[in-house]
Amino acid sequence: MEYAEFLHCKGKKFTDFDEVRHEIEAETDRVTGMNKGISSIPINLRVYSPHVLNLTLIDLPGITKVPVGDQPPDIEYQIRDMIMQFITRENCLILAVTPANTDLANSDALKLAKEVDPQGLRTIGVITKLDLMDEGTDARDVLENKLLPLRRGYVGVVNRSQKDIDGKKDIKAAMLAERKFFLSHPAYRHIADRMGTPHLQKVLNQQLTNHIRDTLPNFRNKLQGQLLSIEHEVEAYKNFKPEDPTRKTKALLQMVQQFAVDFEKRIEGSGDQVDTLELSGGAKINRIFHERFPFEIVKLANFPRLCEETERIVANHIREREGKTKDQVLLLIDIQVSYINTNHEDFIGFANAQQRSSQVHKKSTIGNQVIRKGWLTVSNIGIMKGGSKGYWFVLTAESLCWYKDDEEKEKKYMLPLDNLKVRDVEKGFMSSKHVFALFNTEQRNVYKDYRFLELACDSQEDVDSWKASLLRAGVYPDKSLNENDENGQAENFSMDPQLERQVETIRNLVDSYMSIINKCIRDLIPKTIMHLMINNVKDFINSELLAQLYSSEDQNTLMEESAEQAQRRDEMLRMYQALKEALVIIGDINTATVSTPAPPPVDDSWLQHSRRSPPPSPTTQRRPTLSAPLTRPTSGRGPAPAIPSPGPHSGAPPVPFRPGPLPPFPNSSDSFGTPPQVPSRPTRAPPSVPR
Repeated sequence: MEYAEFLHCKGKKFTDFDEVRHEIEAETDRVTGMNKGISSIPINLRVYSPHVLNLTLIDLPGITKVPVGDQPPDIEYQIRDMIMQFITRENCLILAVTPANTDLANSDALKLAKEVDPQGLRTIGVITKLDLMDEGTDARDVLENKLLPLRRGYVGVVNRSQKDIDGKKDIKAAMLAERKFFLSHPAYRHIADRMGTPHLQKVLNQQLTNHIRDTLPNFRNKLQGQLLSIEHEVEAYKNFKPEDPTRKTKALLQMVQQFAVDFEKRIEGSGDQVDTLELSGGAKINRIFHERFPFEIVKLANFPRLCEETERIVANHIREREGKTKDQVLLLIDIQVSYINTNHEDFIGFANAQQRSSQVHKKSTIGNQVIRKGWLTVSNIGIMKGGSKGYWFVLTAESLCWYKDDEEKEKKYMLPLDNLKVRDVEKGFMSSKHVFALFNTEQRNVYKDYRFLELACDSQEDVDSWKASLLRAGVYPDKSLNENDENGQAENFSMDPQLERQVETIRNLVDSYMSIINKCIRDLIPKTIMHLMINNVKDFINSELLAQLYSSEDQNTLMEESAEQAQRRDEMLRMYQALKEALVIIGDINTATVSTPAPPPVDDSWLQHSRRSPPPSPTTQRRPTLSAPLTRPTSGRGPAPAIPSPGPHSGAPPVPFRPGPLPPFPNSSDSFGTPPQVPSRPTRAPPSVPR
């Protein structure tokens, strides 16, 4: 039985090839419109027949120079890009079709083929319309590959004319007429056995055979690798009996045991998938229990009820143990807060705390480190000398120095800080500066003959900042003056060094005991979690989980296989069988076929020196289709049909001359031969024909 199928009409078989022709025309109109539009969307057609070869034919459009109808202005470049998209594939044979009644040196098909196949290994020249040449002329030199030679030569064909198509001349009659033409023509009768559509079929089939044999070693290795990768899994499926109770019991025990082992490895970090970049400690435990646990039971997913029941039982137990663990942790904290054990061996004690406080105080005063630098105005000295004057002051832990400028090269005076105190001075009526004064508590002069050294700043913030710096250096505010300070600024500072030392002693005592508590809690919390939660959950999975599973539901219900698992098992068995059959077929191909060597290179420099300008636009004549199995990428017809052979990344290569259903391009090859002819749309433009 011979029939055809369209990809856009899935499930529908066409046994009448007149209907095939009408469907091609209708689909073309649906995609491109009614006014000679083009589209890169292919029309995929499969023809099934015992009289055809396993080949795929892609009928490409001819290059149009002048747009007509609804065609875009850049129609020439669009069609060229479309053609190049197919013929650049290394697994395609290029049929460079050229009419015999045109100048072969200007053939667009040959020029495009030369661009993508400079060695000529994929290009076969096809000369058509030999019966339409002018009287007294012939293409003998071209067909003998003497004039304008190609590496794989030329094959001449004579197709049906438009009159034959309209008159419904069948393929067998056309083949007989073609054979008669070559045998009766004086220029071609000596090469008639190398001309015609049957010989072109033979040439293409031999190229397909060569390509298959070249790819067989790699393809065989790939199939063998796939077979080995699934062989272990398939072995378990070969004698599989879904309703066998013994199998269900054994599978349940094995899965629960494996689940317990995997869970324990995850907790202990001893599994095969240990990642050094993972979380650790409590964060890792939390992630395992609340995030990783659902993924660990994925292995049970083949049995949905078992997976669901296992997750419910274990999750409930984890939540129960988690609550008890939290209560125990809170209890440990309450125990530590309830009593301060001052007799603890690690407790520092009052004497040691006081000694440490004194050492800290001494360290803070040792050295003459700089505390602050900045500009200040000396007010009381400047009054007698004609006005106040600004100096660059440097405050250290032991002294207050002032310089002429901030380069600190010319020191004016250095004032020791011993027995000094600071107090505020009311701002003068005419002064805009804020003033504070330094004085000696033993009623001595501070600077030369002055009991006070009054220093002025531009703002109260600067005054407060300097007073804070003086406090760090040990210069305290005058207590008698600050008692009545409404702003209470003295509250911000310590008045008594002894009180500060006492506060520091208490802080040392608290820090010491908090360190003891911290050390104790850090030791007890992990132990509590391990005992009450982690180890308990592991023991529960090992000893109690199986019993609770048996008591929760019937075993047959728990071990009901999912539909996805059954489908996967069937698919694996089918794939295993298909791979074995494919290897047998490859072995048959290897022993039953013979490769033919590629022909030697020829001088095809004439293609490089041919006229570069494109040929004129197509006329209204038609060229009939060479074969039935075709894929129509656009609404036009073309000069360079590309016949793909299966590449290394495609499916299993078919056996030459093997009939049967054919998969779509580019994963395998369709039939190429002489089934009932598929008539083409009569109003479509023929291929580019240079005149």
